[in-house]
Amino acid sequence: MKLLRHGPRGAEKPGMLDADGNIRDLSGVVADIGAEVLSDAGLEQLRAIDPAGLPLVEPSARLGACVAGTGKFICIGLNYSDHAAETGAEVPPEPIIFMKATSAICGPNDPIIIPRDSVKTDWEVELAVIIGTRAKYVSPGQAMRHVAGYSITNDVSERGFQIERSGQWTKGKSCDNFGQIGPWLVTRDEVSDPQELDMWLTVNGQRMQDGSTRTMVYDVAYLVSYLSQFMSLMPGDVISTGTPPGVGMGLKPQRYLVPGDVVELGIAGLGQQRQDVIADPE
Repeated sequence: MKLLRHGPRGAEKPGMLDADGNIRDLSGVVADIGAEVLSDAGLEQLRAIDPAGLPLVEPSARLGACVAGTGKFICIGLNYSDHAAETGAEVPPEPIIFMKATSAICGPNDPIIIPRDSVKTDWEVELAVIIGTRAKYVSPGQAMRHVAGYSITNDVSERGFQIERSGQWTKGKSCDNFGQIGPWLVTRDEVSDPQELDMWLTVNGQRMQDGSTRTMVYDVAYLVSYLSQFMSLMPGDVISTGTPPGVGMGLKPQRYLVPGDVVELGIAGLGQQRQDVIADPE
């Protein structure tokens, strides 16, 4: 099952994708794609609905982030062995955790906004894990039952803010529109193995990232378990699990985004995103 949110920013409605790829409106069934529907029981109720009986949504409708009410946007750094190698960093002995402000969250095709004074805005295709039920002190063997599903996120990063401005990474990760999530939430039953997903990203049609979740250092089950030792993971929380090689910072010479660029990215079975790069209008 593929769940989504459609409509103007701040007024998104819940929806699902039918077997023919049409968007169907769920607003007559549930209030939103949030905590109340992300449990196994909630998803099972939606799965029982015949999409043909739901109103069609125009294909041109804007898509919002595929999950509502995200309380925590947790990111994992240097979680791909080949990405760590391209940046000259050692694989960490434990997962590197940082937070991305939830105000960075936007729709999958909303623009990447270059923040004021930025010259090093970078791209990162990542697998997003969306929590369905509260997880605290869970083992790796228990972890997956707390996952509602998966999506794509672009962990847009301003490397100067992140690395050269002192302190933690958060300031380089949390600018407006630095967290595209979607196009849809693919429920975990449709992803047979989250560690076998090809992923890619292009800038202006040029392939920059071409990787796979196979090279993750810490897999999804381990990450959910690990994070749950330090904080309660709640329904709607998003874990962005790291990126494969090919980011702008790792290129020689380095390359960063400028207004007018177009970024496209995708993960096998999870859909695609497309973003225009624009200057901050404020």
